Amino acid sequence: MEAARLSLPFGRTELSVEVPAPNLLGVFLPQEEEAAGDEQAILRRALEHPIGTPQLRALARGGQKVAMVTSDMTRPCPSDKLLPPILAELNEAGIPDADITVIVALGLHRPQTSSELEEMVGPEIYRRVRVLNHDPEDTVRLGVTQRGTPVELFRPLVEADLRVCLGNLEFHYFAGFSGGAKAILPGCASRAAVNANHALMVQPNAVAGRLEGNPVRADLEEGVAMLGVDFILNVVVDGHHCISGAVAGHVREAHLRGCELVAQRGAVPIPQRADIAVVSAGGHPKDVNMYQAQKALDNAVHAVRQGGIIIWVAECPEGLGGKTFETWLRETGTPDVVLEKIQKEFVLGGHKAAAIAAVLKRARVFLVSGLPAEAIRGSGLVLFRELEEAMSAALAEVGPQARVIALPYGGSVLPVVAA
Repeated sequence: MEAARLSLPFGRTELSVEVPAPNLLGVFLPQEEEAAGDEQAILRRALEHPIGTPQLRALARGGQKVAMVTSDMTRPCPSDKLLPPILAELNEAGIPDADITVIVALGLHRPQTSSELEEMVGPEIYRRVRVLNHDPEDTVRLGVTQRGTPVELFRPLVEADLRVCLGNLEFHYFAGFSGGAKAILPGCASRAAVNANHALMVQPNAVAGRLEGNPVRADLEEGVAMLGVDFILNVVVDGHHCISGAVAGHVREAHLRGCELVAQRGAVPIPQRADIAVVSAGGHPKDVNMYQAQKALDNAVHAVRQGGIIIWVAECPEGLGGKTFETWLRETGTPDVVLEKIQKEFVLGGHKAAAIAAVLKRARVFLVSGLPAEAIRGSGLVLFRELEEAMSAALAEVGPQARVIALPYGGSVLPVVAA
């Protein structure tokens, strides 16, 4: 029988395996990106033609105190490129630098150091305006959402007269997409607010690529509406961290347009869900540890049927990627126990184990990795050293008619069953 050879990135090398050609539904890759154009021209076009609002310089007026929210260093948001044109708009409207504060949205991440803040926004901006970390302990309570999230937001943000949110747009594995109102909740919220909102990640519609009906997104947008956002500037960045698209304007209308752009570029149609999905995070550095490689696994679940098998290819030379994640992965118990625990209290690091638990509720996961067996003992993952061995075991379990899908760059694609 004719065989098809699959090659998947694994660290700095590749692993190959053959599958019967009639079994292969396809190899699905990210859409090729066009070379990014003039980044500042892309930003200017977005700011000159905002969606759902007047231009920022028409919204702003002298005497207002302005808070601009941007991402911390864990996100690929090019703050140093986004801030200058926004500052120019505000200055043109009569707002001096002294009345502008840049707030770095941390969520539950650690504060950035002074040198990190300067690097993020650029030395010139750092000297011009006040730049400070969000403090989850210094918040104002505005109310409670229908789903029970306490809306407690950073005091300087609440006290501002004009609020502008910056961010990057990409698929998010339980909020649907990044960007928009997410900069404020969870970005600039209290620990209780973040925990309550993120505990919704276990609900069925809290998935990548979904806005409508997504409980996490609906909850955070309801909470942020209690405060209000006057203007956003969100960008899409390519694999080289260059700006390839931008939207500006209304916090929901512009965000929706930006999400459509992300979906056009990153969603890949598949003919049907497979019995076996073989997925790689994309090699180094995306599989440097399991914490990073998890995104590919989460995307792959959309390509496999209920009860199927995912073969997850991730070298993980630096291990699991965090002590809390390791504890939750190995010691918390069954997927049901993990998911129940994260609903009661959201824990950064534990949420990654919960995401893996959610996948394990749908499919078996055969992990092809260099991790020691002890590292994943009790996790529910089945460890293999060779891709061929994992594929043989999967075909033996499913049967000779098994349908196979390959995702060599699983962290960069969202499989969608073609209508």
